Amino acid sequence: MRTRLLLLAAIALVALAPVLPGVPPFWITLLSNIGLASLVTLGLVLLTGVGGLTSFGQAAFCGFAAYTSALLTTRYGFSPWLTLPIALSVTAFAAVVIGLITVRLSGHYLPLGTIAWGISIFYLFGRIEMLGRHDGLSGIPPLSILGMSLIDPKAIYYVIWFFVFAGSIATLNLLDSRMGRAIRALRGGRVAAESFGIDTARLKLIVFVYAAVLAGLSGWLYAHYQRTVNPTPFGLNAGIEYLFMAVLGGAGYVWGAIAGAFVVTLLKDVLQRVTPLIFGELAQVDSIVFGALLVLCLQFAPRGVWAFIRRLAPANSAPDIADAPALPKRDIAATGDALLSVEAIRKQFGGLVAVNDVSFGVKSGEIVALIGPNGAGKSTTFNLISGVARPTSGQVRFAGRDVSSASAQDVARLGMARTFQHVKLLPEMSVLENVALGAHLRGHAGVFQSLARLDRADEAKLLAEARRQIERVGLAEHMHKPAGSLALGQQRIVEITRALCLDPRLLLLDEPAAGLRHFEKQQLARLLGQLRTEGMSILLVEHDMGFVMDLTDHIVVLDFGSKIAEGKPEAIRQNPAVLEAYLGGVA
Repeated sequence: MRTRLLLLAAIALVALAPVLPGVPPFWITLLSNIGLASLVTLGLVLLTGVGGLTSFGQAAFCGFAAYTSALLTTRYGFSPWLTLPIALSVTAFAAVVIGLITVRLSGHYLPLGTIAWGISIFYLFGRIEMLGRHDGLSGIPPLSILGMSLIDPKAIYYVIWFFVFAGSIATLNLLDSRMGRAIRALRGGRVAAESFGIDTARLKLIVFVYAAVLAGLSGWLYAHYQRTVNPTPFGLNAGIEYLFMAVLGGAGYVWGAIAGAFVVTLLKDVLQRVTPLIFGELAQVDSIVFGALLVLCLQFAPRGVWAFIRRLAPANSAPDIADAPALPKRDIAATGDALLSVEAIRKQFGGLVAVNDVSFGVKSGEIVALIGPNGAGKSTTFNLISGVARPTSGQVRFAGRDVSSASAQDVARLGMARTFQHVKLLPEMSVLENVALGAHLRGHAGVFQSLARLDRADEAKLLAEARRQIERVGLAEHMHKPAGSLALGQQRIVEITRALCLDPRLLLLDEPAAGLRHFEKQQLARLLGQLRTEGMSILLVEHDMGFVMDLTDHIVVLDFGSKIAEGKPEAIRQNPAVLEAYLGGVA
């Protein structure tokens, strides 16, 4: 509640600032600059703070829009408002071209890539004759509304902040949606996100373009606010500064974009005024002090200014989840029908054979265990079946289709869901949001619907389904807690619940009982038995032999990548090869 009041107070202050008595015109100019920076930083919050994609080149996208509008208005007589969609389209097109290359990079190569094209575009702006080279373009007409020119800084101030708050609300809407959860899932890694059907390459490009369009909007406003453009504001230094704003404000928070822009812009202005009085004309001392203060801020508020402000406010109460019609269910094959067929699959990594011509099948309504000592190839086999990796030879058929070369997203669409040996949840997201990620493919609202908040009916169905699945596994009391706050055993149950939200035909469980206490294993066994009764098929990897023998219908045993035995639990328990290789002689 305090946070909401603080936001309302901030909005009121922004709205009243130009009309308050005694406010110097310079303050209005400073607040306008903060608004322009906030738009760029807002895109970085989504791109870097939420999506985990670090970019140092956002200032270049400001330049695309600014130069487009400047060129069209000064050389060809376009109306400034008419250039807005054109400028944003040019920026989006440039972002698509650059993003198709950039977002494929990972690790430290991604930020290095953004630095490279940021520098290149900056020098390109300064070399093109039509854009005025390093002198740029001047004489850009101001914006006007109903024939009234917005040349007065107080007039365009309101236009700038209108777009800031509109962009903030649209971004909040996006994050509070199916697509927003998918964007957050990017931080958990490609494999986990794709296992419940998220097209990570496409989503990264969408986020990249959205952040670029926000930067382009800032550039368009800048051109008609300053009425002149040159390459200086669109270089690498500005890109680094915008990233500073996002991190300092709170890279995971929308309102942190405004907080970060406010702190950095104000701090720079104060230092430029104060340091000459203290240090005289010593060159660049303001930059040195500025850098040192930023380091101190990051040291004492590593999650940003807005995260610090949020700690001062009481936690929000858990949101109510409206009842909604149940999502459509998948048709389940008749019990006993073939569902998964693995035929002589082989996987080689150079000279190493990880999986050696393994064959087995899973029928509808059957629980099959894949067991073997560490390094036997069980997880690799899981990856080959689920589309994470492709077999060197052999074939995997699921639901009557050859999925040997299918992607993880395509396999998920067919109704195969999985968990992981090492839990892959997003620790800061609530249990409800983590579970709702599993229902991603069962929703239909896209980015534009989410931005305009036209996805509420679709969203209500997904969250209601997630709630039902959470209640089904007995974790209702933890529904609104951060997933990272749960014990390991509970996190494993959450991961299984997320998989169930996909409404799978086949459930792949990689060591589901690891870390569970005895009574939790019993609860898990009852849940899996109930799923089998409902017609779901389950393939699991597990080292707890008591759990496996009591639960499964069929067991496949691997050793050094090869299948050494297959059959009913009773037969496997007494198989000499299994006793020697895995069970240590215990019958």
